[in-house]
Amino acid sequence: MVKLASLSQKARSQVLLISGLVLCLLILLGCLMASILLGAAEIQPGSIFSALTAFDGSTDHLIIRTVRLPRSLIALMVGAALAVAGTITQGLTRNPLASPDILGINSGAAFAMVAVLSIFGSVASIVHTSFAFVGAGLTTVVVYLLGSLGRSGMTPLKLVVAGSALTYLLSSLTTGILILNQETLDEIRFWLAGSVAGRDIHLFLQVLPYMGVGLMMAFALGKPLTALALGEDVAKGLGLRTGWIKAIAMLVVVLLAGSAVAIAGPIWFIGLVVPHLARLLIGMDYRWLVPYAACLGAILLLLADIGARLIIKPQELPVGIMTSLLGAPFFIYLARSRVKQ
Repeated sequence: MVKLASLSQKARSQVLLISGLVLCLLILLGCLMASILLGAAEIQPGSIFSALTAFDGSTDHLIIRTVRLPRSLIALMVGAALAVAGTITQGLTRNPLASPDILGINSGAAFAMVAVLSIFGSVASIVHTSFAFVGAGLTTVVVYLLGSLGRSGMTPLKLVVAGSALTYLLSSLTTGILILNQETLDEIRFWLAGSVAGRDIHLFLQVLPYMGVGLMMAFALGKPLTALALGEDVAKGLGLRTGWIKAIAMLVVVLLAGSAVAIAGPIWFIGLVVPHLARLLIGMDYRWLVPYAACLGAILLLLADIGARLIIKPQELPVGIMTSLLGAPFFIYLARSRVKQ
């Protein structure tokens, strides 16, 4: 009887998790439709379907197909990528303050892109993407090396300190390059603030495979990451090769964060805030935590982008400013709570 009751409770839990994920997907679909509809130009809801199936060259159809739809899809994928990257980063470091931006990964990718533009001028978009990955990867290695120095080895506090120091260093170097090279500043000023507006759909299609592979790898890592969250000794006792899991997980973070920065610039706090929201909803099971984080990250960035368009309409704010306004108070709250502990 006890066993049957346990199985019944597990089945109910699975149903609730699936129902919650379906609800998140429906909310995400609604946010996607709202992102396509809302903006400086008023568009009727019926125009979305007709623009995709019976394009007639009208102004509304052109706006939907060339501006609103690409922008919305980019916001969706970038939000999902950053949220999943943050979830994995916090799980690996066991640090609730960790995220790709706070650990310097986003700053490393941004610095690499600014450097290549300054040295080589305008280059093919695939070169931007490649250098973003290189910058993100090298920054990850340096942060982990710095965070592992000392007798106690790698600790969450040392990782945050190393990531913060490297972020400030790379941001200063990026600013210095832009001051010395006005042409580069003019070319990427809006990108540096974090924005999904006016992005090249061809560049998005180039980074989409990296995002897709990163997300699929993250979904596949759900069970090993859950075991690792219970402790490295427990994971090893279950027969897992923790070194390989950590290496693959960090590769996933680099793929997701690097591709997101390459297309949208350094957007802050999505990778910090969303994992906490997802854990609040479903706990520490990464088999569910990763897909929930992906949905919530996409929803949050779509809503932030809608707000960026409407808050000073007809002008727009970079979406990175909106996410910073939302995320900075949350980061202060987390930092204060950790200090009290």
